[in-house]
This record gives sequence, structure tokens and C-alpha cells, in this order.
Amino acid sequence: MIHRSLRMILATATAVLLLSQAAFAAVFYGITVHVSTNNIKVHDPKSGQTLAFTVTPKFKDVFSQDGKTTYQMNAIRAGQYVKVYYDQHFLGLRHADKIYILTSRNYKMGSQ
Repeated sequence: MIHRSLRMILATATAVLLLSQAAFAAVFYGITVHVSTNNIKVHDPKSGQTLAFTVTPKFKDVFSQDGKTTYQMNAIRAGQYVKVYYDQHFLGLRHADKIYILTSRNYKMGSQ
């Protein structure tokens, strides 16, 4: 009986831990530090935080700030301001869902 209770407590604690670390959606602004076919690294100069995001090889969700113009992933260069919508899975990997290319003033491309 004690072993069954301990197993139930352990199973409940594991489920709570996995659910608390399940995918969540967030936004990160910053300057692109590194771009490759399977990841992008962005630095936020305000907070000093640098985050890396994984992207799939056929990632197509790169937009202008207004969301009307789409770009290829190779349009992103190091030094560009971007806004990244991402989720983080329970294993801790941040996955970019959408990337918006901004100007240095955080405005949409083409309006400075």
C-alpha cells in the first residue's frame, strides 16, 4: 500500500513538472547575432540577454513588421533588428514560430 501511494505521488509530481514546463508562447526583440539554416541567435541590448532559437530547414515565417511582406530566411543578416515569436518545449529548446524584420528604430523595413 505504501509503495502504491509513493508511486502515485511520484507520477503526480512528474506530471505537474512536465505540464509546468510545457510549451509557452513568448516574444523576444533584439539584434541578430548569428543566422544559419537551422538556428538564429538574437541579443537584446536593453536586458543584455542573448537567446538562440531553432528553426526548421523549410522555415517560411519571416515577415516585415506589418506582416504584409514575406521574406526568405536568407534575408535576415547579422546586425538586423528582429522580433521573434517563439515557444519553448519541455526539454528547453526555444523554437521560432515567426520572425519579423525591423529597422534599427524598430519600425517596419522601408520606413525610416
